[in-house]
Amino acid sequence: MAERISEAEHAVMEVLWDDSPLTAQDVAERVDPTRGWSAATVKTLLGRLLAKEAVAHDVDGRRYLYRPAVAREDYVAGESRRLIDRLFGGKLTPLVAHLAERDAISDQDIAEIEALLKALKQ
Repeated sequence: MAERISEAEHAVMEVLWDDSPLTAQDVAERVDPTRGWSAATVKTLLGRLLAKEAVAHDVDGRRYLYRPAVAREDYVAGESRRLIDRLFGGKLTPLVAHLAERDAISDQDIAEIEALLKALKQ
């Protein structure tokens, strides 16, 4: 997926990653109701996601069934890499240091990171 998706498009993707294929109406009903989106808004977002090749659709009679064209794990990996590249020169250590300096890492986080690093060394 070459083109990045917006926060609103991401909300639609989360619905489709949770369950698919879905119609536009199904997606509209599952998006967080506090957004107040109509089915037309969701259709617009789905159209944008189709153009970005983030979703695909199949024809089922008179309706379209939408499904993700990119796995959530692949999307998260790409976004994570972009963040690290853009803000931390492609290095993970400055990100962790930044979070630690801002007290954004809990003792539980530290324990999980230590366990992960230990497992990676083996």
